[in-house]
Amino acid sequence: MVVERGGRSGALGAVLGTGLGGLADRLDDAVSIPAHETGHLPRSRATGHAGRIVSGSIAGCPVVVLQGRVHGYEGYDRDTLARGVELLAALGAKAVMLTNASGGLVPTMRGGELVVMEDHVDLVRNRPAGLVGVATAVGEAVERIGRVSGTPYDPALVEIALGAAREAGAVARRGVYAFLSGPSYETRAEYRMLRRFGADVVGMSTVPEVIEAHRLGLRVLAVSVVTNVARPDAPAVTDAEEVCQAAGGAAEGVWAILRAVAATMKGHHAAAAHQ
Repeated sequence: MVVERGGRSGALGAVLGTGLGGLADRLDDAVSIPAHETGHLPRSRATGHAGRIVSGSIAGCPVVVLQGRVHGYEGYDRDTLARGVELLAALGAKAVMLTNASGGLVPTMRGGELVVMEDHVDLVRNRPAGLVGVATAVGEAVERIGRVSGTPYDPALVEIALGAAREAGAVARRGVYAFLSGPSYETRAEYRMLRRFGADVVGMSTVPEVIEAHRLGLRVLAVSVVTNVARPDAPAVTDAEEVCQAAGGAAEGVWAILRAVAATMKGHHAAAAHQ
């Protein structure tokens, strides 16, 4: 359906999270279609998620970008949350760059900082509804997810991302992302718990896509924009519009990373085309 509407395949796939959808407008020779018209991707109702598929190129590398994603708190199951990554893989992506907005858990963080994810804490794992068929359900889950050794995040892409962000003048660090279901923001006690778990940022997306991309054999990079910093002893009210604005302010750093990864994948794409 994407190709029939004029879209193209891409060596690199990207998912633009909250407040970052405007980066798709920077693609060269871009073609855009509504994601729900594919019949495969559902319509997003979250603030700051346009729900479009944009194919084009960055510095000569063919790229397919999803402007936004759906979330579990919108009522979608875990398999549905991963459909965007499945589509990117079907369109030829060998690597994916996933982005999101998050709350910072480290007191020294500041809004607009980038965290390149090197691991995650998944607090929304699927659980069987009852005891009957538990063994079958667990077996199917292992088959679905695969056995992950170490981390699904590509170490080389992490280094490329950190270097590109800093070269662009953006503040960036590596870190661990905690995945919660939402839709509410965290309490002070939850912030403290997540820090003890070793998390640096917290959000409501991305991890199902990471797991599916890893299962499909794609190289995975995930970049989180810190839109607010959690201070349990001095809490502040956060809303979706403020998160979108804060994430948009970090767009230049995210774009620098996307360009750097595209340049890397362009070389791999050209080499594969000549084999």
